[in-house]
Amino acid sequence: MAKKSQSAKFLKQEYFDKIEGVFRRHFQLGLEATDNGGKNIQQMCSGDCLPRFCRLVRSKAKGLRRCKEERLRSLGIAIETGQSYITLCHAGIVLVCVPVMDKDRALGGIFFGKCLWEPVTKVLIGDVKRRLEDISIDEKKLVGTMRELPVIQGRKINEASEFLFDLLYEVAGFDPRVIRWRRERSEQQSQIGQFIQEQKKLGTEWQYPLESERELMGKVKIGDRTGAKEILNSILGTILFKDIGELGILKARMLELLSILSRSAVEGGVDIDVMLEKNLAYVNKVMHIDNQEDLCAWISRALNEFIELVYSSQDAKKVTQIRPAINYIDANFDKLITLAEVARASHLSVSRLAHLFKEQMGITIIDYLTSVRIERAKQLLLATEQNCTEICFEVGYNNQSYFTRTFKSLVGMTPRQFRARNKRKEKLSSPL
Repeated sequence: MAKKSQSAKFLKQEYFDKIEGVFRRHFQLGLEATDNGGKNIQQMCSGDCLPRFCRLVRSKAKGLRRCKEERLRSLGIAIETGQSYITLCHAGIVLVCVPVMDKDRALGGIFFGKCLWEPVTKVLIGDVKRRLEDISIDEKKLVGTMRELPVIQGRKINEASEFLFDLLYEVAGFDPRVIRWRRERSEQQSQIGQFIQEQKKLGTEWQYPLESERELMGKVKIGDRTGAKEILNSILGTILFKDIGELGILKARMLELLSILSRSAVEGGVDIDVMLEKNLAYVNKVMHIDNQEDLCAWISRALNEFIELVYSSQDAKKVTQIRPAINYIDANFDKLITLAEVARASHLSVSRLAHLFKEQMGITIIDYLTSVRIERAKQLLLATEQNCTEICFEVGYNNQSYFTRTFKSLVGMTPRQFRARNKRKEKLSSPL
């Protein structure tokens, strides 16, 4: 009876079975459900949720204790941030936790992963052995079970975590409003913080350029939500660095941004009366906000709503024509793609797509593809130890010299210089 009660509070068995079936069809991975205390809900754990590697580590008392501590820590972070948490566990393999919540009530978590980012190499084996050096495990068995683990790239793991999050809340019928709000706010603060750190490392002059406002307006006018959010968060990062702690000044800055977003939406085809009504509601709401995180989330919500209005306006029809091209490039930038392939995805001729794209985006298709690739390369240079040749191929180039020239023309330095400068400044700024 205790087990039944535990699962009833967590998730209906039929819902879990459906979620597991759909998730397995897409990603070939099992699921492991736990309650708020990190304890397994046995009837909601896939038969293969613990691979032989995990069973080997957990066969030792110290390994079992660390596994339990790892799950509890991951669960706590996922619930606190309101989003999936991806990490390397104490033994060095991928672990993902998706929080299970109904409104603001935490019910537990669903774990998956138990895989590797990359194929087994001497370096990886050495890393795992160091992590487990104080646990007596037969090395031959350890390496053998490592080789049985699936290898899944980071991008696919991120995709799986987002997929499971959405699938869970859709099937179970939990109310995700509070967790969505936490998730959006957490993601935004992470992006703003990352922007501030990158600019500190690069030694960029702290200005609030009109060019950023113009870029933001252009993205809103065409309904480019992703591009608009990136620019908005970079502007917010600049504002917060300048005026952090001055809530009154921050509110005034946010109202300036609200005005810019409103004008962009009207130019994108939104009715002026509708826009004024929306503005009034947002202005009234800002008076009751008393912290910078909610202020940033407030302006981001306004951006989302204004872009939705642009989507629904008749003047956004041309944008609908180029959106498949944008989506295709975003999904395939790491491959060798041609203009003809992008045009086919948009059901337009190459010449017609090129004209519409330049008209709506303000840049050519090739320029957009290049910017996507270089931004991804910058992320990999900062976040991984991959060499420049590996990164060159991973972001869709097949010629390192051309990649280096392109990177330098956009960033102002070569990929190696970009990484070295950031690493050096990171050392200088790290606490003793």
